[in-house]
Amino acid sequence: MKMIDSICVYCGSSPGRNGAYTEAGYKLGRAIATAGLRLVYGGGTRGIMGAVSRGALEAGGKVTGIIPRFLIDKEAPDNGDALDELIVTDNMHQRKHAMFEKSDAFVTLPGGIGTLEEIVEMMTWAQLGHHAKPMVFGNIDGFWSPMIGLIDHMKAQGFIHTANKVRPLVIDTIDEIVPAILATTRELRPEGADAVIGKL
Repeated sequence: MKMIDSICVYCGSSPGRNGAYTEAGYKLGRAIATAGLRLVYGGGTRGIMGAVSRGALEAGGKVTGIIPRFLIDKEAPDNGDALDELIVTDNMHQRKHAMFEKSDAFVTLPGGIGTLEEIVEMMTWAQLGHHAKPMVFGNIDGFWSPMIGLIDHMKAQGFIHTANKVRPLVIDTIDEIVPAILATTRELRPEGADAVIGKL
């Protein structure tokens, strides 16, 4: 497996109703930077998204923001000077493809429909054999537990036939996420992480 140089974080551009979500975003950004990895994210300055970026930048990390032109004023005003790389795309499809191409792993923190759609697409591509990059559900305060239950239900009903290719980890503690991702390159099973594949 390719060595990990960058981690993409999918998350909400709003803070949500639980302060633990934003705190988790900030801590994850710092952890990525401290590990010497590049953060790739949606380019916004608000909500959990902004917290991830601030965490990485304040820890001296390298940050690539990727945002469609129509969202700049809404989600990332004056963000270009803060990041060492800001990529502006024409639409959401280009954004998602650029995030995929620039990332060696994917972490999903709490978020809404857009966040869900992004990680589900990565799971779909893995199922189709398009990539084998590590994927993580950052299950802060059990946020993603209903999603994991749905995946289990899909498998039980016979709709997931290539579960061996869909291997997201479910990790409850932010401090364990980066080590778990790095461990995948050594083919180690990270302590404290449950592979969804083991449940499917």
